[in-house]
Amino acid sequence: MPTLEQLNDASPQDARGMLDGIYEHSPWVAERAIASRPFRSLAQLKLAMSAAVAGAPQAARLALVRAHPELAGKAMLASSLTAESTDEQTRSGLTHCSPEELARLNELNAAYNARFGFPFILAVRGPRGTGLSRAAIIATLARRLEGHPDVELAECLRQVDRIAALRLNDRFGVQPADGNRVWDWAETLAQYSDPPFKQAGQLTVTYLTEAHQACARQLLDWMRESGFDETGVDAVGNVWGRYLGRQQERAMAGASASPPAAAAPPLKTLYTGSHFDTVRNGGKYDGRLGILVPMAVVRQLAREGRRLPYHLEVIGFAEEEGQRYKATFLGSGAVIGQFEAGWLEQADADGVTMRAAMQAAGLDPSAVDTCRRDLEHALGFIEVHIEQGPVLDELGLPLGVVTSINGGVRHVAAVTGVASHAGTTPMDRRRDAACGVAELALHVERRAAADGDSVGTIGVLQVPSGSINVVPGRCDFTLDLRAPNDEQRDRLAADVLAELQRICERRGLHFTAEQSMRAAAAPSHPAWQQRWERAVVALGLPVHRMTSGAGHDAMKLHEVMPQAMLFVRGGNGGISHNPLETITADDAQLCIDAFRHYLGQLETDLAGPPATAGATP
Repeated sequence: MPTLEQLNDASPQDARGMLDGIYEHSPWVAERAIASRPFRSLAQLKLAMSAAVAGAPQAARLALVRAHPELAGKAMLASSLTAESTDEQTRSGLTHCSPEELARLNELNAAYNARFGFPFILAVRGPRGTGLSRAAIIATLARRLEGHPDVELAECLRQVDRIAALRLNDRFGVQPADGNRVWDWAETLAQYSDPPFKQAGQLTVTYLTEAHQACARQLLDWMRESGFDETGVDAVGNVWGRYLGRQQERAMAGASASPPAAAAPPLKTLYTGSHFDTVRNGGKYDGRLGILVPMAVVRQLAREGRRLPYHLEVIGFAEEEGQRYKATFLGSGAVIGQFEAGWLEQADADGVTMRAAMQAAGLDPSAVDTCRRDLEHALGFIEVHIEQGPVLDELGLPLGVVTSINGGVRHVAAVTGVASHAGTTPMDRRRDAACGVAELALHVERRAAADGDSVGTIGVLQVPSGSINVVPGRCDFTLDLRAPNDEQRDRLAADVLAELQRICERRGLHFTAEQSMRAAAAPSHPAWQQRWERAVVALGLPVHRMTSGAGHDAMKLHEVMPQAMLFVRGGNGGISHNPLETITADDAQLCIDAFRHYLGQLETDLAGPPATAGATP
């Protein structure tokens, strides 16, 4: 089994031999990659080989895809696959297909090849490396058969890179043990889901439901098993674990005549974490990854018996998505003392108030003030999060450093007109509420696009008690408007609401719009962002800086302490808030390694010379 050191020192011919078979029947990939030796890490080698493919001519990339065999195809049946492909297809059970499964695969393979001109490529060992099920493989092939040719070629090449990454793990004897653990934790947590979504095989966890409380108990158990010194659930349902720092030594007293040494000041606390609630029919990693990664790091520290010169507190925020009540960042807001008492009287779709839901979950609404952390002794907040977008996946980069989180504003709104007969009401006499909102939706699309980097969405659009033969008399909808800075966000919101008023006046409609969330843009603290950058470089990876279009709990913590975020790429084109949301265990391992490196940098910085007045470590 070769090592990276041997690969770096080998002759070009021997180095190519060490990488033979990593890319199917394509030795040119290794030839291009080894030109960038030496490699500091396996991740850097993987990236070099991926970059070699990305930089190759289109014809070479297409030939690379076509060099791969069909899944459960003629080559497998004839036992003429490479050893690597045989192992991969065997792990996923493709060598034991039923006649029905084999017929379906052959049908889909033929249709795919006829449409795109190249075979369907999928890393059948999957994100965990242990193998996808035959049902999952067939479902993925059927879904991707509907894709655009350019999108499919790009996805096939990403799958080729994933196959190569797994083969490199095997070749160099490297396995992401802690990344596997995080991946397994996420799978276990995903078993808890609200009805009827659970019955439909979908993941939905909203604030203080039974599934939400089950998640909290599971996180609490894992925190205790991982070695946190203190754990608990606070008054709004946040799950927290605290890994205590080592006690600072007292100054040496010196001569016996010297006065007693002063007591060491109390240790400060580094905060991290994310949310564990989900959107409806969401993914397994949004928010949750930011809890599980630092849990894995604490598990490492505890097993090593290593203590930091500061406390580390991991918080699983109980609510961030705003799905059950018209309140967002409820969990992180409570941590910084910004829980609004009026939220307690809000009712959900079933008429259950937040106060009643908290009491039913065994929480004490009157104790919400106790959730506020000791901000005077806070160092700062860092968060790991899945990107929730396509950028890193398209670039082939596992990690990205966030420079700022976009500011956003949300409204829950309704337009009312007159419900009337669809057959007898002339088109010029209608007061159609749904058409008014539809016109607004097109304006939001045009107006946000005009800014270049603003985004606007009407994510909910409903006609209550609508009927096929009735002109809609009411349309309920939401507005979600975001921009990189607060001024741009506010201009966008003002324009959209002004257009809503103009539409309603022209159409004879009325509207209401209640602001349900306003979050300021949150630029990363420069010094804290730079630690993430150094951590990425230490892994042998390039630094890619990017803004976050999504909102995060870090936005709330930003209001009272320095914050910085690390993104990890999502698979399937970076899709999020969707069951197709996915990461690999290898990328989870990189997050863990980067987080650990960050803690070490902070330790070094705290041990350095005293900071100047007003500076932040």
